[in-house]
Amino acid sequence: MNSAAALRIVIVAPDTLVPEPSDPDAEVEAERSRSLRIGMLQSGYNIVAVLPADVFLPDRLAQIGPDMIIVDAESQARDTLEHVVVATRDARRPIVLFTNDEDTSHVRAAIAAGVTAYVVAGLAPERVQPVLEVAMARFQHEESLRRELAEARTQLSERKLIDRAKGLLMTRQGLTEEQAYARLRKTAMDKGLKLADVAQRVIDVADLLG
Repeated sequence: MNSAAALRIVIVAPDTLVPEPSDPDAEVEAERSRSLRIGMLQSGYNIVAVLPADVFLPDRLAQIGPDMIIVDAESQARDTLEHVVVATRDARRPIVLFTNDEDTSHVRAAIAAGVTAYVVAGLAPERVQPVLEVAMARFQHEESLRRELAEARTQLSERKLIDRAKGLLMTRQGLTEEQAYARLRKTAMDKGLKLADVAQRVIDVADLLG
């Protein structure tokens, strides 16, 4: 199975690809939608659902659990994006926006909100796969950086807890820093707890006793 077929993709799009005959803008948008879907099918992508951008979107995405979300937006892309961003707030996924909206004033806000790639019009079907592959690679890189940052913050927070607990033991029990750390470490090992959890308990007891 190629990498494209392995991805489960949901498209968030208007309900219909058939525009009103009197609306030339809608015809352009419909043609963009057709090119996008042709390109995805030609590349072997697994489109598991096409959903409207409505209040039910978060629940539907949670049920489906796609690997990537394609936003095939009408000219007013901002409203659609708001629905998608809300829907993916607690379960981050790569979001690729295809739109005819040439007003790029809100691109920065869209990227900040979680949009991985922002493509304005003029996308030939054969270009769809490279765009999606780059979007996935970028998302994975950003998620790796996000995890590293979260881990660094956790380590810093835990180190502060341990240092505070050591200080309490040193002050209240007359221990050296090495002795205080050894006591924390032994308690953690004996009880099968993380060192930071033991440190938090020491701090909580100290706060309780005043």
